[in-house]
Amino acid sequence: MANKKILIIDETLREGMQYRGLMFSPAQRLKILEFQEKLKVDICQAGYPSAHDLEADAVRTLCQHAKKNHYTIRIAAMGRANLHDAAMIMDTQVNDLHFHLHIKNDVTPDQLNKILHDISKTSDFIKKNNSSASISIAMLDIGKSDGLILEQCISFLRHHPIDMLSLPDTSGIMAPNQVFEKITQLSSKAGNIDISIHCHNDMGMAAANSVMGILAGGRILEASVLGIGERNGIADLYTTAKMLQGQGVNINLNTADLATFKAYYTYVDAIVYEQTHDHLLTLNTPVFGDAVKTHVAGTHAGGEYGLASEEHFFLNILCGKHLIKKYLDSHNISYSADILDILTIKIKSKSAQLNRCLTQQDIEGIISSLSD
Repeated sequence: MANKKILIIDETLREGMQYRGLMFSPAQRLKILEFQEKLKVDICQAGYPSAHDLEADAVRTLCQHAKKNHYTIRIAAMGRANLHDAAMIMDTQVNDLHFHLHIKNDVTPDQLNKILHDISKTSDFIKKNNSSASISIAMLDIGKSDGLILEQCISFLRHHPIDMLSLPDTSGIMAPNQVFEKITQLSSKAGNIDISIHCHNDMGMAAANSVMGILAGGRILEASVLGIGERNGIADLYTTAKMLQGQGVNINLNTADLATFKAYYTYVDAIVYEQTHDHLLTLNTPVFGDAVKTHVAGTHAGGEYGLASEEHFFLNILCGKHLIKKYLDSHNISYSADILDILTIKIKSKSAQLNRCLTQQDIEGIISSLSD
């Protein structure tokens, strides 16, 4: 994986607006795009122009803003794989056109041939009017689609001007090993088309599935801030990219800029909370939540993870002497080193007696009693 380079599509704007009906204002869209540019996201999937004229205007505004400010990020828009939507997307001035295509398993050979012929007309129309355009086709969905139909479609598309082939686990029903096997099989048939990985989180496996999809041959990762998206969302942008980077995959995304990432996540979470009355950025959010720096067992108290401003230690029956020392030092509680062993026994016993973790007042009371 050390030499493998992948692109990252941030779908916070387009897929994110499928999360519980979330809507981003024009100003919020621009701010989100600014975060993406600063963090070196490769492609912003900005919206779905054929949904409404105002949606098309929003995408056009983002595209113009990026050009005016000489952004390096590419602006993409999504639609159905037909001439009507292609024309609307092209009118927004984006250079990256993403389409979705849902072929039912009971499709007849004649129906399938017509669908593929229409895709060919659409791609030819785009390239005729913009030879530098990048075209992506999403085949929905690899967890349920007939394998032979998928292979037939890919064999057809590889001989047409398609740049990306998105292979989504749209239903979010696959396991990591299944994604790995499926992407390995299908990517070998895609020729020069880059495979894009888009996994939903219905079973909580979106990040793991996305990692395995990239390792199996995917060249593009589709993710979003806090994993927001349809139903239970998709892969989380930071953690999925960071996991791939840790395995040697080369990415442009600046995962080292944790301050900007935290600001980005906090900004989107505030919008989510305003509209849904629920936070997605919680104590248990990996890296950005405070729980990653809370400790009970001393062997875990290294404090090397997360952005919490300070560590928190909880003393109950499971704590040990070293964690107790960390607790006392962090709370500036005076104690004699020679009482640590007996203090540890007293704390564990008191916790068991009260059936809870001890408060600072409890700890100070025990120390006082040992000093008498």
